[in-house]
Amino acid sequence: MALGHFNFSELVVLRAAVEAATELGVPVVMGVSESERAFLGVRQAAALVRSLQDENGPEIFLNADHTHSIEKAEEAARAGFDMVVFDASEKPLEQNIAETRRGVQAVKSIRPAMLVEGEVGYVGSGSEIHEKRPDHIALTEPEDARRYVAETKVDLLAPSVGTTHGMLKSMIEGMEHKRLDIPRIAAIKKAASVPLTLHGGSGTDRDDFSKSIQAGIATIHINTELRVAWRRGLEQALRKNTDSVARIIYCRKSYASKISGG
Repeated sequence: MALGHFNFSELVVLRAAVEAATELGVPVVMGVSESERAFLGVRQAAALVRSLQDENGPEIFLNADHTHSIEKAEEAARAGFDMVVFDASEKPLEQNIAETRRGVQAVKSIRPAMLVEGEVGYVGSGSEIHEKRPDHIALTEPEDARRYVAETKVDLLAPSVGTTHGMLKSMIEGMEHKRLDIPRIAAIKKAASVPLTLHGGSGTDRDDFSKSIQAGIATIHINTELRVAWRRGLEQALRKNTDSVARIIYCRKSYASKISGG
């Protein structure tokens, strides 16, 4: 079994994911990237999650997703986040290792129990709809993963194993799916010896999801599919209620269905 990780920037998605997790009886990880935290507020995100946790719902873990600076990582640690993804993956490996190591030390000095995830390889950025796949995807080498974990002391690792952030238009309609390099996942897990995270999970083949969990994936990130559900729910509601100006949470069940269904 792997934990589901879902990004939010407002209450609707957060409540939908928590309700789906409650119904299924499983824990859930809620994430807010730097841009999402800038919109919602760092302390506000933490307060929302704590309030839902206090209502005796499922276990909810709060993640500072894709954090690119020590300052932002420290901010999340002080706000009470459970984990942070310190992402210097776009930089050369040597620099990635050096910056991540400093990030781990900074976060642990504030909140020793806080988990730190690092990233090696290319998974892109931005949960958007794309016309085509990136031209060059640098998949993670097991030896790089081993060295990175050993030298940074991260608690979790996000490797590049076939997914990238966002989705192609063909994936929205189910005509195409992302495929994972399962042998590579198994080799990275053996080399790194820490739990692995799959970023860019939206649009991935479901059988590959199952195989990836068996190979070592412990957490799966989904964001773009939720954004697509939000967009479609909003458009449908506006068509049906052309004169309405009330702010009703009309798409909450749509979110919950999307999350619990996959």
